[in-house]
Amino acid sequence: MNLYLIRFSPGEYLAPGVDWLNTNFHPFFEGVTKLIETVLGAIETALLYLPPYAMILVAVLLAGFAINIRAAIISLVALAFCFGAGLWTASMQTLALVAVAVAFSVAVAFPLGILASRHRRFEAGIRPLLDIMQTVPPWVYLIPAVMLFSLGRVPAIIATIIYGVPPMLRLTTLAFNQVPKDLLELGQATGAPPRAILFKIEIPSAMPTLLVGLNQCILLSLAMVVLAGLVGAGGLGAEVTRGLTRMEMGLGLRAGLAIVAIAILLDRLSKGALQGRNNLHPA
Repeated sequence: MNLYLIRFSPGEYLAPGVDWLNTNFHPFFEGVTKLIETVLGAIETALLYLPPYAMILVAVLLAGFAINIRAAIISLVALAFCFGAGLWTASMQTLALVAVAVAFSVAVAFPLGILASRHRRFEAGIRPLLDIMQTVPPWVYLIPAVMLFSLGRVPAIIATIIYGVPPMLRLTTLAFNQVPKDLLELGQATGAPPRAILFKIEIPSAMPTLLVGLNQCILLSLAMVVLAGLVGAGGLGAEVTRGLTRMEMGLGLRAGLAIVAIAILLDRLSKGALQGRNNLHPA
């Protein structure tokens, strides 16, 4: 007697759809692959163009002049550790991958978050989808990405973007919902257009919460780096994977600490760039 009266296999229904997409939209996926590879390759080339010592010096000077001395010191320590650990190339590859993924995630989540803060029905409609996206284990995103884009860096970035959108979108919605109503009324009373209210009142008021969302997006993107190493994305994720498969604790630990250094570097520089030189607060 068969005890399994109800059986449900999502793959039986999704696999034909994926095959259909591969057959009919192959030029589109190929174009997306070329676009991402071009952008990612350009950033990696720029990061690896100079010798490590020169790149560290440039990063420290830029952070010092554009933000403050604390950001310069953090840049020096983080990048010097990546170089001293013998993982400079892998660190720059990871930095490029995370930068591209976070940029795309913010580009998608920020306008949708503003829209959700203005339209309650839209927010209520996407809330279950965001719940599912944040509940599903992150490595699950790699499966359809690999099926559509094959192995390599592109499916890793696609999966990282999908994984990074929900926290940024949620916190963007929360940030704009928390903008004081009296400030909005004041802007409207002075006859300011909606664009001016958005950029001069809402975004500055929402900035603290937006920075939290950006921080979460960066951290979750870096969390995907290790999983991305399983599909040939390279970078520090590949080093962690190599340390795991070869049981090399030293390599895995060095790569893991380099990921932490990159996370701190991106977090502090992004906060400093958005808050401005004189408004950088310690986290």
